[in-house]
Amino acid sequence: MITRPVLVGAFTKICHRSVREYHLHLQHPVPHYTVPCTPHTPCIFSKRSTNGCHPGACRIWREEETVLLAFIVHIQYSCTHLCLNYTITLVASGHFDKFREWLIHSATRDVRIQAILIAWSFGALIEGLVGFGSPWAYVVPILISLGVADLEAIRVAALANNAPVSYGALGAPIIMLAAVTGLPLLNLSASVGRIVAFLALFPPWLLIYLVSGKEGLKEAWPLAIVASLSYILGQFPTSNFIGPYLPDIVGSLTSFAIILAFVHYWKPKNLRGFGGKILDEKELRSSDVKFTAGQVAWLFLPFIVLIIVVVLGTGPWSPLPKIVLQVFSVKAISSITHKAMAVSFIFSPFVGGTFIFISWLIILAILRPNMQKFGEAMKKSFNQLWGAIITAMFMVALANTFNYSGMAGSLAYAFSQVGWVFILLAPILGWIGVALSGSNTSANAMFGYLQYSVGRLLGFPPYLLPSLGSVGAEIGKPVAPQTASVGVSTSKYLRKEGDVIRHNMGWTLVILF
Repeated sequence: MITRPVLVGAFTKICHRSVREYHLHLQHPVPHYTVPCTPHTPCIFSKRSTNGCHPGACRIWREEETVLLAFIVHIQYSCTHLCLNYTITLVASGHFDKFREWLIHSATRDVRIQAILIAWSFGALIEGLVGFGSPWAYVVPILISLGVADLEAIRVAALANNAPVSYGALGAPIIMLAAVTGLPLLNLSASVGRIVAFLALFPPWLLIYLVSGKEGLKEAWPLAIVASLSYILGQFPTSNFIGPYLPDIVGSLTSFAIILAFVHYWKPKNLRGFGGKILDEKELRSSDVKFTAGQVAWLFLPFIVLIIVVVLGTGPWSPLPKIVLQVFSVKAISSITHKAMAVSFIFSPFVGGTFIFISWLIILAILRPNMQKFGEAMKKSFNQLWGAIITAMFMVALANTFNYSGMAGSLAYAFSQVGWVFILLAPILGWIGVALSGSNTSANAMFGYLQYSVGRLLGFPPYLLPSLGSVGAEIGKPVAPQTASVGVSTSKYLRKEGDVIRHNMGWTLVILF
């Protein structure tokens, strides 16, 4: 468990080493191709060797665990393990199964409405809570049980999961992007949110086409419009005025409410099954399962509690995030700009993860899951996600090496030579990053500061290129090997991730270009 003394000790050790390193730097300037300190990249991992070289790119892998924890704690604390605990509580209490049963009942027998409610709205909710490929794992079995072919169900779940990715796992990719670029979290969330709102206009049209063909799309185009705009109605204001923690959750719940109200009054000309097949009367029989208004409200209660607690705790009106327990500051002279620079380490206990933790405790008290089932669900979920957790930790370490050693600065200078054309390359770089690393969070860790540096060199608005890179990573998520591994875990394509990636590749390139 990461306690305050561990964090304070880690930060103290970091600052002590930083001061010592800066003294060495002032006495012995480093080669021109390294970047020992910038406004956002202090020399905290480097130690000068006896032969005068500057092996900062290697030093991080031999750091004590407290130093490494200090750099990854805000990501893991705010996102991964709390998302895991929150979802485990819903599973162990049986709440999640009831919610899924209600969802299938509400989706009617039309495959287009099923695809929108389950892959688009429900998938966005799972992405917002857990991320890391989990929407595929939850959505694919439901679609298959409703008659969608296995490989096509995976593609529908993957492409529906495009727009929500930047705010997945309660904002993990944006939190990481803000950490490596030093940009204000709320402003960065707003910048990405505006681009995501545009991207979200297209997936519902594609989903309807994939499950029902051209004729099905001609009949159900109003559903595509309502599905995209209803998600944007929740996602856009949340990302712009509250932060990166809740856009997916608010967007998905708003989408649920509006789509269900819409299909209550609107019906397509023909009710169709998978492949555009028109259903006969026998296939149109409704389910005998009925849900009262009180039962539906109970199903949505955990998500409502999460939204209320996080909004009250992290919104601009809350004074709690401004409370700081420890501040450490280090100053030095850069060997690149020859100007004084300062880097501050701030320890604030009231970050997003704290309020997610509080909401989880409230839900735990309300749902009271069986402890035996809770343990089983925790073991199952951990076995599914441990790879993503470990990967995230090492990606933070690798990203710090990449940024602190000067590699990001050198590449940024090279990329800046293409001029304004880099606006077109930024999403492609994000796409490549997620295809290689497996997640938007990892791609932002690796290339976020690079994108930011190119923007500074070219005189672009500071948020533009990092935001485009993050959205490009969204588009590449369907072909990310790590995501595919988690996503196919509940299908017969387990250990056949290559087939899935090849099947998804074409549409991701269409969306990208």
